[in-house]
Amino acid sequence: MEIFIAIIIPVIIVAAIGLIAGLGLSLAGKYLSDPPDEKLEAIREALPGANCGACGFTGCDDYAAAVKEGAAQPNLCIPGGKDTASALSEVLGVEVETEEKVAFVACNGDCFKASSKFAYNGVASCSAAMDFYNGPMDCAFGCIGFGDCAKVCEYDGITVENGVAKINSNLCRGCGKCVSTCPKGVIKMKTKGNSFNVLCSNTEKGARVMKICEAGCIGCTKCVKACKFDAIKVENFLAVIDYSKCTGCGECAKVCVKGCISQ
Repeated sequence: MEIFIAIIIPVIIVAAIGLIAGLGLSLAGKYLSDPPDEKLEAIREALPGANCGACGFTGCDDYAAAVKEGAAQPNLCIPGGKDTASALSEVLGVEVETEEKVAFVACNGDCFKASSKFAYNGVASCSAAMDFYNGPMDCAFGCIGFGDCAKVCEYDGITVENGVAKINSNLCRGCGKCVSTCPKGVIKMKTKGNSFNVLCSNTEKGARVMKICEAGCIGCTKCVKACKFDAIKVENFLAVIDYSKCTGCGECAKVCVKGCISQ
């Protein structure tokens, strides 16, 4: 009995001390800590929480703090779109407008149109395949097609079809993760709208492009001549669209002999 008392009493004393210390710390944290910043919390609540970095900050928390301090514009959250802009307008008391952006894949050279230089049997990853002679495709500028971009898309907006990534513009939120992930740099961003896209990134001469891809831009300039708005040029043998001028008329797509201009 004495041994039992000798053991149990110290245990009770230690437990009591721990309980008292815990209550003391809890009360200190409640009454001595800084009061919550309601405006900061409201800004953070308005953001989507994707932590994608499209705003230029490491996450929504950092961006919210910068907006609250006036160190960042409140219209930088592309994935949040109009809903976030509206919520921030209400919190900040100012009109917040944001452009809706979407990504597109500047390549249409699928496995039926583009040739390959070897059969790749390694890890099914675009970045891994790049380590082997810049990828298995003859076109050094084309989509590799293992879907690294699809894996990082939080909105299920990307699929791989016949060896080429395809982006569903209705699901894309413009976060840009796919752009930074693509080792070939064939995923581009544009303002959401009816403008057309050049689905090719190859800047080699037309003769070379025709040998390796049936869908590649050959720099023929027919699209340039067809555009009445001076919205398209050929630079480094590749058609380039100026989206600030493009009206979405589609005349360039009608005359493209390779079918590489599309919405």
